[in-house]
Formats: sequence, C-alpha cells, structure tokens
Amino acid sequence: MEKKMKQKTMKLRAVAVFFATLLVTMGCVFLLNQSQEKQARLKAAYTAESTVNMVESQLNKYLVESDLMKNVMESGHDITDEQFNQLAALMQNENEVIEAYEMAKDGIINQIYPLEGNEAAMGLDMLENPERRMEARLARDSKEYTIAGPFELKQGGTGMLLFNPIYFMKEGKETFWGFSLLVINWENFIDEIELDKLEDVGYHYRIWKRTMSTGERFSIAQCQDGGLENTMEVACEVPNDTWYFEIVPQGGWVSTTQAAGGYFLVIALTILVTLGYWQFELRRYRDQVHAEELEKAAKEAQLANEAKTRFLFNMSHDIRTPMNAIIGFSELLEKHMDEKERARDYIQKIRSSSSFLLSLINYVLEMARIESGKATLKREVGYFEELKEALNAVFEPAVSKKGLTYRCELQVEHEYVRCDRTKVREILLNVVSNSIKYTPEGGSVSVWIQEEPCKKEGWGSYRFEITDTGIGMSEEYLPHIFEEFTRERTSTESKVTGTGLGLPIVKALTELMDGSIEVESQVGAGTKIIIRLPFALADGPDPEREKENGRADLAEMLKGKRILIAEDNELNAEIAVTLLEECGLQAEWTRDGEECVETLKKKPEDYYDAVLMDIQMPKMNGYEATKAIRNLPGTRGKIPILAMTANAFDEDRKKALAAGMNGHIAKPFKVETMLEELELALL
Repeated sequence: MEKKMKQKTMKLRAVAVFFATLLVTMGCVFLLNQSQEKQARLKAAYTAESTVNMVESQLNKYLVESDLMKNVMESGHDITDEQFNQLAALMQNENEVIEAYEMAKDGIINQIYPLEGNEAAMGLDMLENPERRMEARLARDSKEYTIAGPFELKQGGTGMLLFNPIYFMKEGKETFWGFSLLVINWENFIDEIELDKLEDVGYHYRIWKRTMSTGERFSIAQCQDGGLENTMEVACEVPNDTWYFEIVPQGGWVSTTQAAGGYFLVIALTILVTLGYWQFELRRYRDQVHAEELEKAAKEAQLANEAKTRFLFNMSHDIRTPMNAIIGFSELLEKHMDEKERARDYIQKIRSSSSFLLSLINYVLEMARIESGKATLKREVGYFEELKEALNAVFEPAVSKKGLTYRCELQVEHEYVRCDRTKVREILLNVVSNSIKYTPEGGSVSVWIQEEPCKKEGWGSYRFEITDTGIGMSEEYLPHIFEEFTRERTSTESKVTGTGLGLPIVKALTELMDGSIEVESQVGAGTKIIIRLPFALADGPDPEREKENGRADLAEMLKGKRILIAEDNELNAEIAVTLLEECGLQAEWTRDGEECVETLKKKPEDYYDAVLMDIQMPKMNGYEATKAIRNLPGTRGKIPILAMTANAFDEDRKKALAAGMNGHIAKPFKVETMLEELELALL
C-alpha cells in the first residue's frame, strides 16, 4: 500500500510539473500571438479605411455629375432629348463606370443616354418596380441621394442605380418632379476602386449591406474565398445607406506557421521539462510496477488454485457418491448372484447410480461448452403440444410414485415455433424434475406455458411458469441459486440426490436463447420459477420430421443384418457385439480403422449392411477410415457408416456427418438408440 501511495504521488507530481510548464509556455505564446494580432489588425484597419475612403470618394464624384442634371431641372428649365444627350455625352467617364444617364419624370424613365442598348429600361416606373421601389421611394421621401443594388438591370448586366430626387418650387411649395439617375456598371466600379488588389497584398474581403425589405445580410462583393471568419468590419456610408466592409488576412491574424511554431514550442518545452522529472523517478516507478505485477500474478495463481481445488472437491464428492454405490452393489451382487430378487434390486441400484454419474459428467461438459462459447442453437420446428405430451410422459412415473398432483397447461396462439427443441426440453426437464424431487408426497407441481404479446414481427414471446409446493428455499440462498455445485441442503440433509449444476445450466441456456429466468421461493411454502423465451414463429410442422416420425416399429426388419464394428476398446466392442446379437443382428469386430477398411475390401460387395465406427482409434481414426471407405469403388463406398463415439456434442455430430457418415451414436449408448440410428440409416 505504501509503494502504491508513493507511485501515485510520483504521478501526481509529474502531472503537476507537466501542467505548470504547459501553462507558463502557453501564456508566453498567447502574449506573443496577441501582440502579433494587434499589429496585424492595425495594418488591416488602415487598409480597410483606405478602401472605404476610395469607395466614398468615387461615389461622391458620381453624385456631382448627377447634380448637374438635377440643378438644371430645379432651375425651371426643361431639357430636350437633344440637350440631355449633349450634357450626358460631356459627362461620360473614361473608365465606363457610368453605363447610362437617365431622367425619370414622376419616377418613370423618359430619357436615356445612350439609348442604344438601354431601350428595355425606357418607360420603367421606378416607384412601382418591385426590385427598385423601396430605394426609389426612400429617395423621394427623404429628398436625399439613394443608391440601390447591385442587381440585374433591365437592359442586361449587373449594376447600381443612383437615385437623385428632383424637386422644384410651385406656388411656394416644393413639388416632386422625378429622378436624375446614374446607372453604374458594378464590375467596372469594382475594378476602379481596385478591390482585387487586396488579395494580391494578402487579404480576404467582403462588402455587404442589409436589404431594405427584410433586413437580411446581402453580399454585394467579395473575394474568391467566401468562407471568411474572425473578420474586421468597417462601416462605409453611401447615399441613404450603409455598406459594411469586412477584411481579414489570408493566413488569419496569426499565421498558421506562427501558430504551429508556438504550439510546437509549448509541447516541446512541456515534454522536455516533464521528462527531466520523469527520468529521475522512472527507475523506482518500474520497480514498483514490477513488484505490483508479481503480487497480482501470485494472487491470481492463488485464486485459480482455490477455484481448481473447490471444483475438484465438489467433483470428487459428487462422483464418489454414485461410484461408491456402483462398487458396493457390484460386490454385493457377486455374493448374492443366486438370490434373484436381491440381485435384481442390486442391478437396478447400480443402473440408477450409473445414470446419475453419467448425468453429472454430461452437466459438467455442458457447462464447459457454454462457458467456452462453443454451445450453438439449432433452428428446428417445435410443437408445443408435443412438448407438453413429452413432459407428461417423462414425469408421470415419478409423480405417481410420490402421489403428487401434476398439471401441465398450454395456452398459446401459435403452436409451431423455430427453436432448439433439445435445449428447450433440457431447460424444462431440469426445472420440473427439481420441483418433483423437492416436493414431498401429497404435494403439487404445475407447469403453465403461455404466449405473451411480442413487439418483434414474426416472433412470439413464451412464458413458462413452474410452481410447486415443495420445501422451498431461504431468502439468503436465492442469490446463490445459479452458482455451480451449490445446494442449500446437502444430499445427506435433504435425502435427495443432485449435482448442483441443473439450474446453472438452465440459466446459461436461457441466456443463450436471449431469454430470462426469475425465481421466487419461501421455505416450507414452495417455489415458483418463471422463464421467458423468444421464438421465431413457424407456419407448421417440419416435413422432414414428419417423414422421420413415420418410421416406427421397424426393429424386426433389422434382424439378420450384418454389422461391421470398428472399435479399439475391447470392452466397448464386446458390449456392442453382444447387444446387436441379442437383437437378432450379426456383428463382426475390427480393432481400428485400417483393419475395418481392409476387411471391407476382402469381403464381397453387399456382405456388410452397415459400419459402426469409433472415432479415436490407433493407426487410422474414424474420420480417415470413413474417407477411405467412401473412395472405394462400387457399393462398398456407399455403405452406411454410423459414428459410435464418446464425442457426444452437437458439433461432434456435425463433424461426423461432414466426414461422410450417416449418423451418430453417443457413448454410453442404449440399445434402443443404436437400433433407431440403424433403422434411419438402413430402412
């Protein structure tokens, strides 16, 4: 703990040094950038003011020319078209910024110079035209110069209009005569004030104003790069309006190079100073980390050993219990072979203990597959009525023996679903068998299967509720109910055998199917378990399965069939040969895959009807032997081959079928299972 505190202190000091250096260097760079930005803004302000002054100066020059026409009209003289053309010709500027001179009596254009090319504007009512009336009426009402545009001109092109209102005295009262207008070529005006040269000296710019109708920003001129940010803005007063001139250096107020250099300086100095401190403490830090890792590794090894010891202890206890019964009753059986009833009782107890031992091994292997992620789900068509009948058939003997009241109710709308039938049955068999085991004589066990609403289209949600009036479980034990090898009461206390793996497997399988499980229990009152599972809906029974179900009572047809067995274990081979011969079949034994293949080659075609093939054998395993047989010519290569192996999982069955076999029989096998697989392969 002390070393960890020192390590933490060292890290905190290193972080403090890092941030202190970072703040100091960032402050210096910030002040430097501020000074640079201030100088750049002063320079930009001068440039902007110069440009604004040039714009205002040029517009004032054009106002003077417009005033000539206005003064003539206000003096009371009427100007003929010829006189108007002569005056306008004298005012033509060499840069052709003024594109046309116009007179608009009562706001309606009646004189234009030059007329050629501008005919479309003749007769245009400025006070009523939607694009020009706002500025025209403003000029008329304010009696001040007003500039409008730029916008598309009637005669074509883009330009501005300079409205100069004309008033004259009539009967001692000012009367509006109309306008003296200048049509300014916008592009030539931009060239005249040399805005493009701003880009040559390293600036981006934009000129904008607010529209009189909506007040929105309207760009009237800008550089090629339209995305301007952090600009300096200078107001430019134009006749009866305000333009805004925005300017910003092309590289920003602080150049990218300078900013990058500043950041590099900050990072470099910060890293160097921090590394100086870090190197000083690094060796001690590494020693502390190494010591911590050693301590952690030792602790993990200790926990792993404890878990291993606990697992072996539980397995040893649960395996030794049925093994003790098997060994003990085998010895008693040997002593009392002549006593038929007692011998039959001993055999039954040996068989029962063997079944329990097999279930324990299967449970352990099942949990290992689930935890390793190897467990997979089949997509088969399941029928709830069939599931109900299977549960009733399995539990009827145990229920009758204990005098229990047993009910299995089904309330579903969709009876056919796609699911892994074996795993669904395994879940329910585990839970219901627990209820029956822990419910005393005269009690009750009920199973209710109900379909619930499901939001997912094409799917159904199913609720399985198993309720009993058994001994129940305490509230303190419920959080541990799904832990492996846990039981609230030992077999000695409850007088009920169990592995402590049933419910952990139920929970694991339920979660594998994206379902949920809830448990409610009270000591002396019983237990309620609710399982919810989602299934894809099916339209009806599986045709292939219906076909298989039609194969019944065909055992008689197997009599006389000759079976070749490939098995390296002599005891297993003796059991298989004896069972087959007792059922009326002929059986021959080979010790490995190589001998099996050679025997098939020596015998005539169709001599053997099927092969029972072990997988793990010396010289040539079952997969290799199957491949060799399938390569044989004629009917020998088509002989049915069934895997007969201790590799008992679904993936083992799939692997056997993929290797070219026709079926799979898991050890230890029952004679009924063997005959059923032979029927499927041969008939």
